[in-house]
Amino acid sequence: MTADEPTILATSAFFEVGPFGDFAWRPGRIHRLAAELARVPRPRICFLTQASGDPAAIIGAHYAAFAGTEFVASHLQLFPMPNVTDIRAHLLEQDIIWVHGGSVANLCAVWRAHGVDEILHEAWQSGVVLGGVSAGSICWHQGGSTDSYGPGLRGFTDGLGWLPYSNGVHYDAEAQRRPKMHELIGDGTLGDGYATDDGAGLVYRGTTLSEVVADRPGPLGYELKRAADGSVTETPLPTRVLS
Repeated sequence: MTADEPTILATSAFFEVGPFGDFAWRPGRIHRLAAELARVPRPRICFLTQASGDPAAIIGAHYAAFAGTEFVASHLQLFPMPNVTDIRAHLLEQDIIWVHGGSVANLCAVWRAHGVDEILHEAWQSGVVLGGVSAGSICWHQGGSTDSYGPGLRGFTDGLGWLPYSNGVHYDAEAQRRPKMHELIGDGTLGDGYATDDGAGLVYRGTTLSEVVADRPGPLGYELKRAADGSVTETPLPTRVLS
């Protein structure tokens, strides 16, 4: 079974981190929400790590995170070459496709070079739940603020654009994020959109925001809208804490 309509879960939410630090990940509440949206008890999940250059350590950490859980994990890598013969067939047989963070500019460029963007769109329309964190959130939108070009945040406007909004990630966790999104929307570089604190996620059904969720109390989602005078109104949105 697949999602009952095209579904994207765009987040600033991560794995749960175990007692041994960054490489002792376990599926977070956000991943289990993705399984719920996919409507399968044992979901096939394929993770994509192109935003970080497909490093072996990150790929291995994903497999370790999903080992022994209800998830059936696989991965698609594109560096230095694809690891599967038929990318389209592999992605379309998944229940969830999860995109890791890193450089959203590099991510979208590499996907387009391999035609993965078109395959992902087909998967989305067929009911495969698309999700991700950070770059894996911005990519589905028109764009957002990014450190893809260096430590100082810049505007990124070349997202896949299936969701016709801008997207701000790590909104409460990095000092540059909130003012940069206000600046980029205020000067017209980006359109109106949504932002998420670390731990929060946006659930889109079709291209409509359905709800905002969080993996713990505290993180929120926000609507960002530009006024005629260039000022930006930020409105906290009702956010459901996942159990």
